[in-house]
Amino acid sequence: MTNSKDTICAIATGNAIGAIAIIRLSGPNSIAILQKSFSKDLSKAESHTLHFGLFKNEEGKIIDEVLVSVFHEGKSFTSEQSIEISCHSSNYIQQKIIESLLRNGCRMADAGEFTMRAYLNGQMDLSQAEAVADLIASQSQLAHEMALKQLRGGFSNELKELREKLIHFASLVELELDFAEEDVEFADRKELLNLVSEVKAYVRKLSQSFSLGNAIKNGVPVAFVGRPNAGKSTVLNALLNEERAIVSDIPGTTRDTIEENIHHNGINFRLMDTAGIHSSEDTIEKQGIARSMQKIEEATLVVYLFDCSTFTEEQIEEDELNFLKSSNYILVATKGDLAIDETLKNVAKLSEKEGQEIPFLSIKEEAHKSQLLDILYDKTIGKEIEQHSVIVSNARHVDKLNKAEESLDKAKYGLESNMSADLVAMDIRQAMYQIGQITGDISTDDLLGNIFAKFCIGK
Repeated sequence: MTNSKDTICAIATGNAIGAIAIIRLSGPNSIAILQKSFSKDLSKAESHTLHFGLFKNEEGKIIDEVLVSVFHEGKSFTSEQSIEISCHSSNYIQQKIIESLLRNGCRMADAGEFTMRAYLNGQMDLSQAEAVADLIASQSQLAHEMALKQLRGGFSNELKELREKLIHFASLVELELDFAEEDVEFADRKELLNLVSEVKAYVRKLSQSFSLGNAIKNGVPVAFVGRPNAGKSTVLNALLNEERAIVSDIPGTTRDTIEENIHHNGINFRLMDTAGIHSSEDTIEKQGIARSMQKIEEATLVVYLFDCSTFTEEQIEEDELNFLKSSNYILVATKGDLAIDETLKNVAKLSEKEGQEIPFLSIKEEAHKSQLLDILYDKTIGKEIEQHSVIVSNARHVDKLNKAEESLDKAKYGLESNMSADLVAMDIRQAMYQIGQITGDISTDDLLGNIFAKFCIGK
């Protein structure tokens, strides 16, 4: 782990082109180091104040007019004395300021070191620190809300309650061990069994929310599949309101997968248009069909599109058997503007057979496009999100929760089998250890290094 007594600096605004860039300093000598290059005396500056002045190099040459923000120890993001320099975003200016700060006694911050210092100084726990990276990377409303809730301690509070219950459990069991010779029982085994079962059930609920959390965080992959000329590319273009995919009456126009993003109800959907699936001897088309099959495996939801004016039940049965059987899929009837009474009857019959309402889709109807997006949301997110007040979106967290559940399973078995208290206590302590690693109540240098190395420089 790097020396936390160093004063560090980094560009906080990345490489984006804009009017202003921000350079951050954090550490005990932040003000003293800046003072060597700044035109105003900040030795008596109050915390959370702004100061306009000139930044000069060691030769006294003006680099830029800057605005300096001052944060005293205990009142900054890292809880250390900190400085933020707002300068013009020229790469030349930024680099010259950084060079001067390094010569004056700073060192370059490691990836995520500002947030690591905030964690080490008690400003946040480890799960909240990881939420900072998720908040920066959020690409949709729900991803933003989920990361913000975790940053504000929603997930941490849930884990704290779980650990307190386990600590209470362990203390009763270990108290019995201290008085083992007197054969004293401090807790009813049935009550302890109920407590372990309750905690285990909640840990499982948290870990099961990961598939939802991962979908919210990374987007929901949806594959549009079907036979050639079913209208897949036309639907994609209609949803995106642009001619993204080539559309033609000639079957087999789409020979590769096309992927685009669209936001609906706060969720990012990754829509994948695929090549029409059918028997073909064309080498390139066969490659496109193979990629379509791959996208079906990757998708959270498969939308099977069929031309309502030409379909047969036998075709759909064949496709369900060949490539839809292991998928979460829905059927959608396209070219609804061509539907006649006989078509409506046939689709109604198919709906009854499939046990699902099959919507008609016509790209000429704006309401139909909105209806399809609502269906995508309901089938992937809508029902799930109502069942979880706290959603896990971090793969490291779900791994620790799964390991905690394994230990609780062993403790439950131990209580049911009337095993000795020391064996049960060992399993409970292991569960506490796994949960503690999520929040950082129990951590190692390797763990912290692995987590914060994934952050961007300057955060």
